Amino acid sequence: MSGVLQSVRPSSLRPSLRHLTTVVFEGQRRRENLYFVVLAVVLLGLFPLALDNFHLNLIGKYLTYAFVSLGLVLCWGYGGILSLGQGVFFGLGGYCMAMFLKLEASDPASTSIQSTPGIPDFMDWNQLTSLPAIWVPFKSLFCTLIAIPLVPGLLALALGAAMFRRRVGGVYFAIITQALASILSILIIGRQGYTGGVNGITDLRTLLGWDIRSDSAKTILYYVNALLLLGAVALSFSILRSKLGRLLLAVRDREERVLFTGYDVAAIKTFVFVLAAVYSAIGGAMFTLQVGFMSPSFVGIVPSIEMVISAAVGGRGSLFGAIYGTLIVNAAKTFFSEGFPELWLFVIGALFIAVVMIFPNGLAGMDYARAARTVLGWFSKLGKMRDGGSGRPVVAVVAPVVPSQPRIKVEGQ
Repeated sequence: MSGVLQSVRPSSLRPSLRHLTTVVFEGQRRRENLYFVVLAVVLLGLFPLALDNFHLNLIGKYLTYAFVSLGLVLCWGYGGILSLGQGVFFGLGGYCMAMFLKLEASDPASTSIQSTPGIPDFMDWNQLTSLPAIWVPFKSLFCTLIAIPLVPGLLALALGAAMFRRRVGGVYFAIITQALASILSILIIGRQGYTGGVNGITDLRTLLGWDIRSDSAKTILYYVNALLLLGAVALSFSILRSKLGRLLLAVRDREERVLFTGYDVAAIKTFVFVLAAVYSAIGGAMFTLQVGFMSPSFVGIVPSIEMVISAAVGGRGSLFGAIYGTLIVNAAKTFFSEGFPELWLFVIGALFIAVVMIFPNGLAGMDYARAARTVLGWFSKLGKMRDGGSGRPVVAVVAPVVPSQPRIKVEGQ
């Protein structure tokens, strides 16, 4: 009897549990590596081979928004911080790159017909006679490449430190970031002589003498964009697999417990918020290079909310889901905007409702059988409401019954 009791002592179970945990994590890591390889093949192989130059450049534009979705997965999905102002950081990164490109296109020879040669055309139209001091550092590509992550990062650092130190979070933080997007959009439009106003910064042609408008340049920029996105995914996975990633999940689920154990919760939140801002800024800079302009229409409230919906549709808890969700949502936007422009806002509203009611974890975490039963159940109810009082037979829609699997309740979920 003592031998039997000895065999089931908790101490004898610890090595096996540790081994089981290791096996589970290793299996998850292998799956993530496989998904990463598939994503790389799709971005670097399938799209360039299957699409023409126009559609490849269109996919490249969509992938610039994927940087924002990737940051939202870290910030919102893993950190529990919903930001409705990521368009601010996307726009700042784009404006930094646009300022350098515009100065290169505004050399004295190209602007000799202006009243003041050597400055951007919109400054000349607004009676500016010299280049503003804020534009001077953007004459250098090196300073521009530093400013692209630095300027949005410092703004996110200031906002995050001010808010998270005072324990501001949840819906209040979301409203503050939304207000920031509105303020910056109004500021850019109001300072037309410095920013180009509502038209933005346009007519961007060359990067160090290299014509970025040619098909070959757009193809090269697509590959650069895809490689940067894959690098951001790899960096995100390395963070999530580290102790910091586990702390992010703990802060999202049990912030008070993490605080009482001695960790600086405000610093953790600020870090992930700054990282999401830097990701967005890189996407904005690549957008400017691929599209050839930047305007305040990418900074305000509406684009910021569309970016959040893209991340939610793909799955706020999945890095890969956010990328695919961004591609799906923006492809749908292009389709409906071209063929049925008045329907796009209704489609966005329907997507938002679907995310909330049918697949709250996005496409990546969707229970497709349950979603099908839910939709069919709605149609059944609609049929009963429509035909119940008309004297016609009620048509019932019966969904196939799928046996539910037992679920194990895990503490903290």
